Amino acid sequence: MRLKTIDYQASDAAERFVSSLKETGFGVLTNHPIDKDLVESIYQEWHAFFNTAEKRAFLFNPQTQDGFFPAEISETAKGHSVKDIKEYFHIYPWGRIPDSLKDNILKYYTNANALASELLEWVEQHSPAEVKQQFSIALPKMIENSQKTLLRVLHYPPMSGNEEPGAIRAAAHEDINLITVLPAANEPGLQVQLKDGEWIDVPSDFGNLIINIGDMLQEASGGYFPSTSHRVINPQGMDITKSRISLPLFLHPNPQVKLSEKYTADSYLMERLRELGVI
Repeated sequence: MRLKTIDYQASDAAERFVSSLKETGFGVLTNHPIDKDLVESIYQEWHAFFNTAEKRAFLFNPQTQDGFFPAEISETAKGHSVKDIKEYFHIYPWGRIPDSLKDNILKYYTNANALASELLEWVEQHSPAEVKQQFSIALPKMIENSQKTLLRVLHYPPMSGNEEPGAIRAAAHEDINLITVLPAANEPGLQVQLKDGEWIDVPSDFGNLIINIGDMLQEASGGYFPSTSHRVINPQGMDITKSRISLPLFLHPNPQVKLSEKYTADSYLMERLRELGVI
C-alpha cells in the first residue's frame, strides 16, 4: 500500500483528504497554497543557522519552551530509552527568533495556520453527524488565535555511523496536538504505520504537504480519526552524510477548549508532557 497524493485543487479534494485521514491518520496534498520557494528559503536559512555557534545564544527557556533545543537534550519517544538523533528550534510568534530569520519563518507560520484552519473545516464537513456532535466547538474555532500552536524547525544532522545502538532520527511516536502540517522535508525518511503493523513511506516529493492526526483530534472525535504512529528512519549508504531539515507545525487548541468529557486541551497537554518528562 502507498499513501495517495491528493490534488488540493480537485473538486473532490476535501472528501478524499478526510477519507485518507480516517484510513491512515495521514493525508498528503499537492498543488496547495503554501509557497514552495518560501519553504526552500527557510530550509536553506535554518540549515546554515544550525551550523553556527549562534544557535547556543537562543538556548531554550524551560518555562516558555521557546528557542533552541540541542541534541544532547533531544526527546526520547514514549516507550523508548534512546534519544532521537536531532536538534530543533521552537518558534512561537511571541518567542525569541534570530532577527535575520524572523520574516520568512513568521510568514510561513501565518500561512500554514490559515491553511490548517481550512483543512480542519474539511474534516468537520466530512465527519459523520455522530462524530461532529462530539466537537464542543467548530474545529477551526479551537485553534483560532491560539498561543500554543508550535512551529518546530528540526535539524537531523549528518550521521557518522557511530551512533548509539538503536538510535534513529525520530523513534515511532504519535503527535499530541490536533493536527500537524508538514511540508515534505529536504530528504526522505518519514514513515507511517498502518493498522496491520506494516510501515510505509510517506510520499516525500518536494512540494508535497503532509498532514497527520494528533492525539487531541483522536480524543475529540471519540477515536474516529486515528492518531497513527510515525517515525523518521536513518538514511543508508552515502546518504548518511546528508542532514535533514523538517518543519512541522503542531496545531494546538486554546487551553480552555473542551476535547471530551474527560479533558480540556490544557489538561490533556499537561498529562502528556508529564508522561514524557518535559514538565
